[in-house]
Amino acid sequence: MSRLKELEARRRLLLRRCDAQRDELATRLGALTPRALLRGAVEGSPIGKLRHPLAWAAALGSMLLLGRIREVLTLVLWARSAIALTGRLANLVRLFGQLRAPREHH
Repeated sequence: MSRLKELEARRRLLLRRCDAQRDELATRLGALTPRALLRGAVEGSPIGKLRHPLAWAAALGSMLLLGRIREVLTLVLWARSAIALTGRLANLVRLFGQLRAPREHH
């Protein structure tokens, strides 16, 4: 009977550890928002190490798997808009450069 009580006590201890780890993981995942990811990428914090495209893909995939679809869609749409705006600005700068360049006379 002592062995059974010992196993039950160990089980309760392991369950408390699991609950503590689950709470810690929930806290960390709660802090993982698109805004925090972008701020970390700019400021060079530990999250800023997500500069590799595969790291971004892994982060987005994990957020999808964890049910944070709204945040993933927000981040993807924001990135898509930023890329489109950057392309348009590059075209505008190129156009201004061509307008200001000296013209060749034939």
